Amino acid sequence: MLKKTLMAALLASGWLSAAAAQAETLTVAVAANFTKAVEEIGAAWEEASGHEVRFSFGPSGKLLAQIRNGAPFDAYFSADTARPQRLVESGEARDFFVYARGKLALFSLELPVDERAEEILAQGAFRYLAAANPKAAPYGLAAQQVLAKRALYQRYRAAGKIATGESITQTFQFVATGNAQLGFVALSQLRDPQSPIQDRGHVWMPPAKDYDPIEQGAAALTRSKHPEVVDDFMAFLRSREGATIIEKYGYDTP
Repeated sequence: MLKKTLMAALLASGWLSAAAAQAETLTVAVAANFTKAVEEIGAAWEEASGHEVRFSFGPSGKLLAQIRNGAPFDAYFSADTARPQRLVESGEARDFFVYARGKLALFSLELPVDERAEEILAQGAFRYLAAANPKAAPYGLAAQQVLAKRALYQRYRAAGKIATGESITQTFQFVATGNAQLGFVALSQLRDPQSPIQDRGHVWMPPAKDYDPIEQGAAALTRSKHPEVVDDFMAFLRSREGATIIEKYGYDTP
């Protein structure tokens, strides 16, 4: 009864189209940093709409390569804006929009970066600092920019102190398992209520001026066989309900 009432309300609000009455399954490519937020959004949308959504997570660059190689995705959520915009320009995607603005965080289970981040970074008295691949993950590029601003990136790279993660998820795992003493991660990863390290460790937020804004863009892929259902999912994500979940995980929303 509750589900029917909620669905009727959403139909009346305009974000869920009447055409979405027949259940379909979407497959969506999503940047790794947005994993927990989009899983919660997906569960809420499934409950309300009766449709299903499956996610494929990874570095934005690798997901784009998969799309270009014909992967059957219905939509693409990148950790930057350039990649989905290129798909729109080539006719492979439509309806580009910015869905979130990410925040970079320096995290350590043992080092007091919340109190002495600048000192700890300058001294380099650690074995490894984790950061995502700057060529594949926008959060990795942001980490590189923060270090470069302090003339530390080339120094640590030459010394072999940077543990490069294939994605921001792998980067977070390096720090969470203690294989890296500290690392640049997405703030959203530290907001996961199910994380085994919730409320543990030390966190420092680099000044926003030290790295390019991490505006995260999405677009519907023109190859999708379920365009109306994709539009419903995108509309839910952009609704107040979706924005509330996004903000819960530490992002800013447009």
